[in-house]
Amino acid sequence: MKINNRTIGPGHPVYIIAELSANHGQDFDRAVEMIHQAHRVGADAVKLQTYTADTLTIDCDQPHFQIQHETAWDGQSLYELYQKAQTPWEWQGELKQVANQLGLDLFSSPFDESSVNFLETLDVPAYKIASFELIDIPLLKIVGRQRRPVIMSTGMSSLDEIELAVETLYNAGAPDVALLKCTSAYPAPPETMNLRTIPDLAFRFQLPVGLSDHTLTNESAIVAVSLGANIVEKHFTLSRADGGPDSGFSLEPAEFQQLVSGIRAAEAALGSVHYGPSASDAKNLEFRRSLFVVKDVKQGELLTQENVRSIRPGQGMAPKHLEEVLNKPAAEPILRGTPLAWKHVA
Repeated sequence: MKINNRTIGPGHPVYIIAELSANHGQDFDRAVEMIHQAHRVGADAVKLQTYTADTLTIDCDQPHFQIQHETAWDGQSLYELYQKAQTPWEWQGELKQVANQLGLDLFSSPFDESSVNFLETLDVPAYKIASFELIDIPLLKIVGRQRRPVIMSTGMSSLDEIELAVETLYNAGAPDVALLKCTSAYPAPPETMNLRTIPDLAFRFQLPVGLSDHTLTNESAIVAVSLGANIVEKHFTLSRADGGPDSGFSLEPAEFQQLVSGIRAAEAALGSVHYGPSASDAKNLEFRRSLFVVKDVKQGELLTQENVRSIRPGQGMAPKHLEEVLNKPAAEPILRGTPLAWKHVA
């Protein structure tokens, strides 16, 4: 997958997304500062969400529309939550310019046809499908027809639902799709992450994979990288103390910087398949064991376990040759402490 000039997939640096979500608190200047801070701490992209309360739900007092599920948003109606959480559409073009000037990609999650049409006017480089929208097949068809890369979270979805969603996007025209393992709990307990799903997704779908992480720490994301994640998405805020619908499961700048550093260290440590000495330990080859003469030996005297031993350092013959040289006569006098070589063996 390519987003702008970034190639995403195995063998390439992990693509790290800072999800701004509702953490701007309806303050444009704060949203701009979030983008600057995301750039400063090492994110590759920032992501928005493009909806209004009216495109997601209706303003209704019926019990169906009240949030009472032991979440951070209990006590509100869906409409009230989305009114507070939405990112004004009139900001989004300006925010994209700010991000692009800093070298960051900016794209968004659309939630209906009107938001897709709006994002097309901004020429976004990709689309993100939220976990809750993976089953919205009509929306996926609309997104796929835009022929842009799509990153899709898979939280709550069965394998059959994921297969249908991927097939729908490709059939509609999406050139590339990536899948993110996601636990759609806010915050998500580490024991619910099931990160072993990441390599299974990669194997089953042969697509770039990653993690949309709602845990409160960075361990899950770093483990995900070790399991093959090519993308990591994490919610970002300037300060959790400022509150907001998503602040409780978002990282502050210093924490996000630690996330980036941990991911970069993890991918560097993963390296590639390699056997033999590395550049850093090659100098220690001399401290391996090898065959040394440990007692003075006269010319013609037999080499035995009394006068030849496998010891450190490593300038002599390899220990595997010990049985070959035992009971052979010395070709010349050999002083104690001499690394044994074939020229010494008659």
